[in-house]
Amino acid sequence: MEKKVIVVTGASSGIGAELCKKLGAEGYSVVLAARNAGRLEQTAALSGKDALVVRADVTKRSDMERIKKEAIKKFGRIDVWVNNAGQGIGRTFMELTESDLDEMISVNVKSVFFGSQIAADYFKAGGKGHIINVSSFLGRVPFAGFRSAYSASKAMVNSLTANLRMDLRRTHPEIKVSLVMPGVVLTDFAKNALHGTPAPPPGAPPMNGQTPQEVAEILYELIKNPKAEIYTNPSSAETAKAYYSDVSAFEDNMFKR
Repeated sequence: MEKKVIVVTGASSGIGAELCKKLGAEGYSVVLAARNAGRLEQTAALSGKDALVVRADVTKRSDMERIKKEAIKKFGRIDVWVNNAGQGIGRTFMELTESDLDEMISVNVKSVFFGSQIAADYFKAGGKGHIINVSSFLGRVPFAGFRSAYSASKAMVNSLTANLRMDLRRTHPEIKVSLVMPGVVLTDFAKNALHGTPAPPPGAPPMNGQTPQEVAEILYELIKNPKAEIYTNPSSAETAKAYYSDVSAFEDNMFKR
Protein backbone atom coordinates (compact mmCIF):
# COMPACT_ATOMS: atom_id res chain seq x y z
CA MET A 1 0.00 0.00 0.00
CA GLU A 2 1.29 3.46 -0.89
CA LYS A 3 2.50 5.38 2.15
CA LYS A 4 0.61 8.53 3.08
CA VAL A 5 1.76 12.14 2.88
CA ILE A 6 1.32 13.76 6.28
CA VAL A 7 1.53 17.42 7.31
CA VAL A 8 2.52 18.07 10.94
CA THR A 9 2.52 21.56 12.44
CA GLY A 10 4.50 22.28 15.59
CA ALA A 11 7.02 19.77 14.25
CA SER A 12 10.22 21.31 15.61
CA SER A 13 9.99 19.79 19.10
CA GLY A 14 7.96 17.69 21.52
CA ILE A 15 5.10 15.53 20.29
CA GLY A 16 5.27 16.92 16.74
CA ALA A 17 8.95 16.14 16.32
CA GLU A 18 8.58 12.63 17.71
CA LEU A 19 5.60 11.95 15.46
CA CYS A 20 7.59 13.02 12.39
CA LYS A 21 10.47 10.73 13.37
CA LYS A 22 8.09 7.82 13.84
CA LEU A 23 6.34 8.45 10.52
CA GLY A 24 9.64 8.79 8.70
CA ALA A 25 10.90 5.53 10.20
CA GLU A 26 7.76 3.81 8.91
CA GLY A 27 8.31 5.12 5.39
CA TYR A 28 5.74 7.92 5.31
CA SER A 29 6.34 11.23 3.53
CA VAL A 30 6.32 13.99 6.13
CA VAL A 31 5.86 17.76 5.84
CA LEU A 32 7.32 19.43 8.92
CA ALA A 33 6.04 22.94 9.71
CA ALA A 34 7.01 25.39 12.46
CA ARG A 35 8.76 28.74 12.91
CA ASN A 36 12.18 27.45 14.02
CA ALA A 37 13.90 26.46 10.78
CA GLY A 38 17.04 25.17 12.48
CA ARG A 39 15.20 22.76 14.73
CA LEU A 40 12.95 21.71 11.86
CA GLU A 41 15.99 20.77 9.80
CA GLN A 42 17.39 18.74 12.70
CA THR A 43 14.11 16.87 13.08
CA ALA A 44 13.75 16.38 9.32
CA ALA A 45 17.16 14.71 9.22
CA LEU A 46 15.71 12.05 11.53
CA SER A 47 12.36 11.76 9.73
CA GLY A 48 13.16 9.56 6.76
CA LYS A 49 14.19 10.25 3.21
CA ASP A 50 10.93 11.98 2.25
CA ALA A 51 10.84 14.87 4.72
CA LEU A 52 9.98 18.39 3.62
CA VAL A 53 10.66 21.41 5.85
CA VAL A 54 8.32 24.41 5.60
CA ARG A 55 9.14 27.32 7.88
CA ALA A 56 5.78 28.84 8.74
CA ASP A 57 3.88 30.88 11.32
CA VAL A 58 0.72 28.87 11.98
CA THR A 59 -1.14 31.95 13.23
CA LYS A 60 -1.15 33.29 9.66
CA ARG A 61 -3.55 31.80 7.13
CA SER A 62 -1.21 32.71 4.28
CA ASP A 63 1.56 30.62 5.84
CA MET A 64 -0.79 27.68 6.31
CA GLU A 65 -1.86 27.94 2.68
CA ARG A 66 1.82 27.87 1.73
CA ILE A 67 2.32 24.65 3.71
CA LYS A 68 -0.41 23.05 1.61
CA LYS A 69 1.03 24.35 -1.66
CA GLU A 70 4.59 23.26 -0.91
CA ALA A 71 3.43 19.81 0.22
CA ILE A 72 1.47 19.27 -2.99
CA LYS A 73 4.31 20.64 -5.10
CA LYS A 74 6.75 18.19 -3.51
CA PHE A 75 4.61 15.07 -3.08
CA GLY A 76 1.59 15.61 -5.35
CA ARG A 77 -0.99 15.24 -2.57
CA ILE A 78 -1.79 15.37 1.15
CA ASP A 79 -3.46 12.48 2.97
CA VAL A 80 -3.37 13.56 6.62
CA TRP A 81 -3.08 17.00 8.24
CA VAL A 82 -2.06 17.14 11.92
CA ASN A 83 -2.67 20.47 13.70
CA ASN A 84 -0.27 20.03 16.61
CA ALA A 85 1.20 23.50 17.25
CA GLY A 86 0.30 25.04 20.60
CA GLN A 87 1.36 27.38 23.39
CA GLY A 88 0.86 27.22 27.15
CA ILE A 89 0.41 30.00 29.70
CA GLY A 90 1.04 30.31 33.42
CA ARG A 91 -1.55 32.81 34.72
CA THR A 92 -4.77 32.42 36.67
CA PHE A 93 -8.02 33.99 35.47
CA MET A 94 -7.58 37.22 37.46
CA GLU A 95 -3.97 37.62 36.36
CA LEU A 96 -4.79 37.41 32.66
CA THR A 97 -4.49 40.39 30.34
CA GLU A 98 -6.25 40.95 27.05
CA SER A 99 -3.01 40.30 25.22
CA ASP A 100 -2.62 36.98 27.06
CA LEU A 101 -6.04 35.89 25.87
CA ASP A 102 -5.34 37.08 22.33
CA GLU A 103 -2.11 35.06 22.26
CA MET A 104 -3.85 31.87 23.38
CA ILE A 105 -6.59 32.28 20.78
CA SER A 106 -4.11 33.12 18.04
CA VAL A 107 -1.72 30.22 18.61
CA ASN A 108 -4.04 27.51 19.91
CA VAL A 109 -7.31 28.24 18.12
CA LYS A 110 -6.59 30.13 14.92
CA SER A 111 -3.84 27.71 13.91
CA VAL A 112 -6.29 24.80 14.18
CA PHE A 113 -9.04 26.82 12.50
CA PHE A 114 -6.83 27.77 9.53
CA GLY A 115 -5.29 24.32 9.18
CA SER A 116 -8.60 22.48 9.42
CA GLN A 117 -10.36 24.72 6.89
CA ILE A 118 -7.49 24.52 4.43
CA ALA A 119 -7.17 20.76 4.78
CA ALA A 120 -10.94 20.19 4.58
CA ASP A 121 -11.25 22.28 1.42
CA TYR A 122 -8.42 20.31 -0.16
CA PHE A 123 -9.77 16.92 0.93
CA LYS A 124 -13.24 17.68 -0.40
CA ALA A 125 -11.92 17.62 -3.96
CA GLY A 126 -10.78 14.02 -3.58
CA GLY A 127 -13.54 12.98 -1.23
CA LYS A 128 -11.27 11.63 1.50
CA GLY A 129 -8.58 12.60 3.99
CA HIS A 130 -7.89 12.83 7.70
CA ILE A 131 -7.62 15.92 9.92
CA ILE A 132 -6.16 15.46 13.40
CA ASN A 133 -6.36 18.29 15.95
CA VAL A 134 -4.19 17.98 19.04
CA SER A 135 -5.99 19.55 21.99
CA SER A 136 -5.53 18.85 25.69
CA PHE A 137 -7.23 17.03 28.54
CA LEU A 138 -7.51 20.50 30.14
CA GLY A 139 -9.88 21.45 27.34
CA ARG A 140 -12.25 18.82 28.70
CA VAL A 141 -11.53 19.06 32.45
CA PRO A 142 -10.19 22.57 33.30
CA PHE A 143 -8.81 21.94 36.78
CA ALA A 144 -5.44 23.76 36.48
CA GLY A 145 -6.12 27.40 37.38
CA PHE A 146 -2.79 28.70 36.10
CA ARG A 147 -3.63 27.23 32.68
CA SER A 148 -7.01 29.07 32.58
CA ALA A 149 -6.69 30.70 29.16
CA TYR A 150 -4.94 27.65 27.72
CA SER A 151 -7.75 25.39 28.90
CA ALA A 152 -10.34 27.76 27.45
CA SER A 153 -8.58 27.85 24.09
CA LYS A 154 -8.41 24.06 23.98
CA ALA A 155 -12.10 23.79 24.86
CA MET A 156 -12.75 25.92 21.78
CA VAL A 157 -10.59 23.55 19.72
CA ASN A 158 -12.66 20.63 21.03
CA SER A 159 -15.93 22.27 20.00
CA LEU A 160 -14.73 23.41 16.57
CA THR A 161 -13.35 19.95 15.85
CA ALA A 162 -16.61 18.22 16.77
CA ASN A 163 -18.62 20.66 14.64
CA LEU A 164 -16.36 20.14 11.64
CA ARG A 165 -16.51 16.37 12.02
CA MET A 166 -20.30 16.33 12.05
CA ASP A 167 -20.58 18.76 9.12
CA LEU A 168 -18.20 16.68 6.98
CA ARG A 169 -19.87 13.44 8.01
CA ARG A 170 -23.07 14.66 6.35
CA THR A 171 -21.44 15.69 3.08
CA HIS A 172 -18.05 13.90 2.86
CA PRO A 173 -18.11 10.84 5.14
CA GLU A 174 -14.70 9.65 3.98
CA ILE A 175 -13.02 12.75 5.41
CA LYS A 176 -12.19 11.81 8.99
CA VAL A 177 -11.71 14.37 11.77
CA SER A 178 -10.04 13.36 15.03
CA LEU A 179 -9.48 15.11 18.35
CA VAL A 180 -6.51 14.09 20.50
CA MET A 181 -6.38 15.06 24.18
CA PRO A 182 -3.03 14.44 25.89
CA GLY A 183 -2.60 14.93 29.61
CA VAL A 184 0.78 15.76 31.10
CA VAL A 185 3.53 15.14 28.55
CA LEU A 186 7.21 15.31 29.48
CA THR A 187 8.31 18.00 27.04
CA ASP A 188 9.49 21.62 27.34
CA PHE A 189 5.85 22.77 27.27
CA ALA A 190 5.89 24.00 30.89
CA LYS A 191 9.23 25.75 30.46
CA ASN A 192 8.12 27.47 27.26
CA ALA A 193 4.70 28.54 28.55
CA LEU A 194 3.90 32.25 28.36
CA HIS A 195 4.84 33.78 31.76
CA GLY A 196 6.36 30.45 32.78
CA THR A 197 4.85 27.76 34.98
CA PRO A 198 4.37 28.07 38.76
CA ALA A 199 6.44 25.75 40.92
CA PRO A 200 4.43 22.92 42.52
CA PRO A 201 3.50 23.46 46.17
CA PRO A 202 5.80 21.97 48.82
CA GLY A 203 5.21 18.27 49.29
CA ALA A 204 3.31 17.86 46.05
CA PRO A 205 3.88 14.46 44.41
CA PRO A 206 5.85 14.44 41.15
CA MET A 207 3.83 14.67 37.95
CA ASN A 208 3.64 11.32 36.20
CA GLY A 209 3.44 12.25 32.55
CA GLN A 210 3.75 10.44 29.26
CA THR A 211 6.81 10.80 27.10
CA PRO A 212 6.41 12.52 23.72
CA GLN A 213 7.44 9.24 22.13
CA GLU A 214 4.52 7.47 23.81
CA VAL A 215 2.06 10.09 22.58
CA ALA A 216 3.58 9.95 19.09
CA GLU A 217 2.97 6.19 19.01
CA ILE A 218 -0.68 6.78 19.87
CA LEU A 219 -0.99 9.39 17.13
CA TYR A 220 0.62 6.97 14.68
CA GLU A 221 -1.99 4.33 15.53
CA LEU A 222 -4.73 6.96 15.11
CA ILE A 223 -3.47 7.74 11.61
CA LYS A 224 -3.75 4.06 10.75
CA ASN A 225 -7.16 3.66 12.44
CA PRO A 226 -9.06 6.97 12.65
CA LYS A 227 -11.36 7.62 15.61
CA ALA A 228 -13.44 10.65 16.57
CA GLU A 229 -11.71 11.33 19.90
CA ILE A 230 -8.96 9.82 21.98
CA TYR A 231 -7.31 10.54 25.32
CA THR A 232 -3.65 9.60 25.25
CA ASN A 233 -3.70 8.74 28.97
CA PRO A 234 -6.09 5.83 29.68
CA SER A 235 -7.12 7.29 33.06
CA SER A 236 -8.33 10.56 31.53
CA ALA A 237 -11.64 9.16 30.30
CA GLU A 238 -12.70 8.12 33.81
CA THR A 239 -11.64 11.48 35.24
CA ALA A 240 -13.67 13.32 32.60
CA LYS A 241 -16.66 11.08 33.31
CA ALA A 242 -16.44 11.88 37.02
CA TYR A 243 -16.12 15.59 36.33
CA TYR A 244 -19.20 15.83 34.13
CA SER A 245 -21.32 13.53 36.25
CA ASP A 246 -21.05 15.93 39.22
CA VAL A 247 -18.91 19.06 38.82
CA SER A 248 -19.58 20.25 42.39
CA ALA A 249 -18.49 16.96 43.92
CA PHE A 250 -15.42 16.82 41.68
CA GLU A 251 -14.35 20.33 42.69
CA ASP A 252 -15.03 19.65 46.37
CA ASN A 253 -12.83 16.58 46.16
CA MET A 254 -10.04 18.61 44.55
CA PHE A 255 -9.94 20.90 47.60
CA LYS A 256 -9.79 17.95 50.00
CA ARG A 257 -6.51 16.76 48.56
